[in-house]
Formats: sequence, C-alpha cells, structure tokens
Amino acid sequence: MARPKTAQPKPATLRKIAVVVATAVSGMSVYAQAAEQPKEETITVTAAPAAQESAWGPAPTIAAKRTATATKTDTPIEKTPQSVSVVTREEMDMKQPGTVKEALGYTPGVFSTRGSSSTYDVVSIRGFTTSTTVNTNQYLDGMKLQGDNYSEVSMDPYFLERVELMRGPVSVLYGKSNPGGIVSMVSKRPTTEPLREIQFKMGTDNLWQTGFDFSDAIDDAGVWSYRLTGLGRSQDAQQDAVKSSRYAIAPSFSWRPDAKTDFTFLSNFQSDPDAGYYGWLPRQGTVVPYYDANGKAHKLPTDFNEGEKNNTMTRRQQMVGYSFAHEFNDTFTVRQNLRYAQVHTLYRSVYGNSYVAPAQIGRAYVRSDEALNSFTVDNQLQSTFATGTVDHTLLTGVDYLRMRNDIDADYGSANPISMQDPQYGNPNVNVNFPYAVVNRQEQTGLYAQDQAEWNKWVLTLGGRYDFAKTSTLTRSTNTTAEVNDQQFTWRGGLNYLFDNGISPYISYSESFEPVSGATKEGKPFDPSRGKQYEAGVKYVPKDMPVVVTAAVYQLTKNHNLTPDPENTLFSVQSGEIRSRGFELEAKAALTANIDVTAGYTFTDAEYTHDTVYGGKRPAEIPRNMASLWADYTFHETALSGLTVGAGARYIGSTSSFYTTGANNNEAFNVAGYTLADATIKYDLARFGLPGSSIGVNVTNLFDREYVSSCYRDYACYWGAERQVVATATFRF
Repeated sequence: MARPKTAQPKPATLRKIAVVVATAVSGMSVYAQAAEQPKEETITVTAAPAAQESAWGPAPTIAAKRTATATKTDTPIEKTPQSVSVVTREEMDMKQPGTVKEALGYTPGVFSTRGSSSTYDVVSIRGFTTSTTVNTNQYLDGMKLQGDNYSEVSMDPYFLERVELMRGPVSVLYGKSNPGGIVSMVSKRPTTEPLREIQFKMGTDNLWQTGFDFSDAIDDAGVWSYRLTGLGRSQDAQQDAVKSSRYAIAPSFSWRPDAKTDFTFLSNFQSDPDAGYYGWLPRQGTVVPYYDANGKAHKLPTDFNEGEKNNTMTRRQQMVGYSFAHEFNDTFTVRQNLRYAQVHTLYRSVYGNSYVAPAQIGRAYVRSDEALNSFTVDNQLQSTFATGTVDHTLLTGVDYLRMRNDIDADYGSANPISMQDPQYGNPNVNVNFPYAVVNRQEQTGLYAQDQAEWNKWVLTLGGRYDFAKTSTLTRSTNTTAEVNDQQFTWRGGLNYLFDNGISPYISYSESFEPVSGATKEGKPFDPSRGKQYEAGVKYVPKDMPVVVTAAVYQLTKNHNLTPDPENTLFSVQSGEIRSRGFELEAKAALTANIDVTAGYTFTDAEYTHDTVYGGKRPAEIPRNMASLWADYTFHETALSGLTVGAGARYIGSTSSFYTTGANNNEAFNVAGYTLADATIKYDLARFGLPGSSIGVNVTNLFDREYVSSCYRDYACYWGAERQVVATATFRF
C-alpha cells in the first residue's frame, strides 16, 4: 500500500514496510523490485525471511498459500484434506468482477446458474444446487450469511479481501449445509500502514461507480487502527427498463494492544434500491426458436423483459459484529466471531412461468415483503501441544445461529405477454394465494478437530454434533409446524508432505440438511445427508508463488424428496443424487512478468434413485468446464507499467426438464459456450502516483449470444452480453 513521497513514516511503520517487501521478494526478488521500479534500472535486492501470510488477510500474489475455510485454523493449503480455491484481492483487482459469482468465474467446480442476473450470487458446486428459493450457502468471516425465501445478503467484491471456495461437505465445521460446498469470504480489515484509495468506474449499460478505501493506524504505537470502505453504483440491467443500484459503507476498527491480542469490529451497511433483473424466459425463444402465427421462426432479444416496467426488487442489509482472538501462551488461543444482521427485502414482480403457443409468455405475480434478522456466534479454543513426536493443533468449539424471517406475501396470476410485440402496463394481476408466515431457524453445534502432524504425515480428524430446529408460523391459522433434528457428522483426512512441495491426500467428509414437510402419514422428513470420498494432490513449493491442486471425488446425497408413487400429491425420501468428478487448478506467478490461472472441471452427476428422474442428469450441471487466464506486465522499455491480460472460459452443455405436455419430465439439452475476456491496465507510478492505475476490462469480448442454463423449460436465462468497464484507481 503506497504512501505519499513526502510522508515521514513512523519507525513501526517502516518495520512493517520492510516485512511486506521481504514477503514479496522472497524467492522472486526481481518481481517485487520491478513492481516498485518501472524504469529501466538494475537493482540488487537481498531477500529477508518472508513474513507469514495470514488466512484472514491479504496474499502477496494471486497464489494464496494459507486458508482458514477448510479447518477454521490458519492452515497451509497443502495440509488441508479437501479441495479449496482462493481468489485473492490481487486477482480481483486485475479482473474487476462486479459480483462474487463473477469473482469465481475462473474457479473450477463452481457454475453460475442465473446468467446475466446479478440479484443473487446463486451458484452450483460439484453438481449440487440448493433446494430453497435462493439460499446461496455463503459465509463471511467464518460465519454463515443465513438467508431465507427472497432475503439474502449480497456482498460486493470491493469490500472483500478474499473469496474462497471449499468443495464438498463441510458440516463437521459449519453444521447444516449443502453437500456441494460453500463460498467463504473474508472482509477487508484495518491496516497499520496508510491506505488512501479512490476509485472511479464507467462502462456498458450506463455504469457509473465510485468507491473509496481508507485505512491507517490511529495512534503512534499502532494499537488502534481503522478502515473505512464505501461504494456507490448505478447501472442499467441488461434487460429493458430494469436498473441496478447500490450504496454501501463498511466501517471497521481494530484494537491490538500486543502481538497476542486482536479485536476487530466489523460492519457493513448496504442499500440496493434496485437489485436488478430476476425473471424467467421459456425454452422457446432462447434455446430454440418460437414460431409466430405465420410459421416464421424467431428468437427473443437478449434484453427482453417478460415482466413489467414497475417490477421492484429492493434490499437493505445491515451487519455489525466482531472478530476476537487472544493467545494466552504457546498452547492456548481463544477466538470468538459474532455478528448480528438484518435484511429487509421487497420483491414485487410479474414474471414469466410458461410458454403459450404460438408467441406468448404466460405470467404469474408475486409480492413478498420480508424482514429477516439473524444472530451468529462461534466460540473456539485452539490448543497447540505435542504428545511424544506428534504435534497437535486441537480445535474445540461451540457455535450458535438463530434466524427469523417475517414474510408478508401475495401470489397470483397475470395476463400473458406477447413475445413479438410486448405491451406493458396492464398485467391484470389477480391475487389468489396470500401467504403470511414467520420462518425460524436455530442451530447449536459442538465440534472438535485435531490436526496431528508426525514426521511428514498430517492427519485431520473432526466430529460435530448439531441440534437444529426449523419452524414456520402461519399467521392466517396461527399454527406452527416445527421440525427438530439432531445429527452427528465427521471428517477424516490424511496428507503426506514431500520436501519438494507435493502433497497427496485422501479424505472422507459428511454433511446434513434439514428437510421441511412430512409424509402422507404425517411423519416429518429426516435430514438429507451427504457423504464424500476425495483423493488428490497439491503442489505448493515453499520458494515459488505457485499453487497447483488436483482432486477426484465421489459425492452422494440421499434422503432427497421424490413424488410418492402411491400418491403423487405427497413425497417420499427415497431419492439419491451421486456426483463424481475431477478438478484441476493452477495459480502461479510464473515470472516477474507473467501471472497464470488455469482450471478444468469434469462432473458426472446423476439421479441414482428417483421415482421421476432416475438415471438422468440434474438440471444446470455442466459435464465439462475449463478456463485459462494469463496477464503480462512490462517492467522494462517504454512499456514499463503496462499490463495486458486475456482469458477464456468454456462451459459445456447442460440439461433441464420439460414440465408439461407429452415430454413431461423428459430432458432437453442446453448448448455449451466459450467466452473470451481481456484487460489492459497501466500503472501510474512513473507519473509520481505509486499504487495508482487506469485500466479497461472486457468480458464476453466477442459479444457471444448464449443461454447460460435452464432450470426448467419455462425458466431459461440469457447470458451476459459484452461488458466494457473502465477503472481508474488513485492512491495518495
């Protein structure tokens, strides 16, 4: 983080700067020196011992080597027994993603299911999507961002230090969760070095954005520090007559009285007056043409809006909490993470829900006014000790989550709309199902995990017992339906660490998810359970900024709901989904000039047991995905300071299902696609503005028209059109 040339740094700050420089140059001294000295100069740097990267802080390159997502402890990636990817702040600064799901665009194992819509960060991981309305399975600073119905927190990437993806079941650490994995984010935190940043963006669809990020120590000793990050954005959505706007600010403060104590207050206040487009288009007109009354074939334009121009999606979210850690001695460390959150959502929309031949879209209506509040606390005791020649990191903890969502909703019908000549303003809404409920969720988990190291072996073994309660109060009848679940889950993994940085591993892990409802006999459903076997290898050399991981796995989720063959108005829990696959990822600063990321995903998902879909592939799951990105920074010649980058993303074909007619429950195919992205960036250091830059990012460079996926034949999503965004970042 650059400081003005005229500033007189404090002695403590000088020491911190020296540590940061040492980290950057360790193993690659030329790389760090070139970043600071863009002109043609020959400089010799002697590398000092590298400062240790923190799992809760920035990484010096695109190849982060530590993570806390997989173990809740600050652990080297090569010692984790499951597959984890880390998108660092440096990588986000290069690609400038507008959403969290865009930040994961080059990450294997994850697929964004909603196309151009940016309302929610909905993704599938290892072939599994969540079963509720949204429920994005996201975590922030180690705690779940609990959502319900249409109420979900949406984090802006500008406020994040890291976005991490952990693949596979994680209930042993986090309790109830989807078996595919989680998206775990780390907030920006106060620094003791001065940071003063202002950023401006403008681009496609009338994008205007400004942000700021300020941080520094408050006192000379660096005991108190602050960070204040803010953002304002306005943009037209891809769909006609839809807007997206956001205003957010995140104050945080840290108290570090000594090297063993850290208390950080974290908060985020965000208002989305317009949360963007959230609708459905039919298979006809997107995947295949529709035919007008004269038999002529047509496709819907990619900006087609099947709703109404006064559709509304607004969201206000407020979060306050803290992260506390204290190291008593070399053995015991306590940590507590706590957060209280409120989300108020108003969703009022006419949306498409069917195809009406020859050229109309059938529509429905929803209005949902929701007030969600949640409280989460996670208490941990980390004990580091040895038994003979075995070193242990023992983590014991108890966490608690409580959520309440008060929903006042109306559901109904609306007039269809023409696909050729849409007329807005008279939807003729007819409300036929008022829905006023209070949803509550509560979870208490007791967990223990031991990371035992002997010679070059690392054994990770953990178990957890959860008490989970889910209830729904229906206001019209004043009745409450309640489900109580108790579940034990565990995980075991074994890594072997070769001296050259190669670490093969095997692991087994479990998950569980409560299932609402009951059988026709009135018996509450059991929780669904996920079980995964995984084997892989990681290459994380100590002296190079390189992380390469490969994994094969088999993941099974049972107790899925499927129609009761004896009475299809009810469900039974005989369903099972199995996902097998292979994933490969590489992130490397290959030279002082070149950064590369690459990934490949193969997913073989199938309904192994189901009364309707048995033997078929689940919807919206690509069998193959691949990505490659490379950027080159010039450190010499007249081009010094210039960075050029380009990448490509391949998404293979997906399938979905018909819902009516002769083909009911039969599958149809959605074609795969390849997208190209590019960036050009210029460092302004040679103009006396170290840390400042200007650049342009282009996604979908060739403006490829494609259908991202289809949930059902009535719910398909156009992919995002070409986006051109210019960014100017100034540090002073």
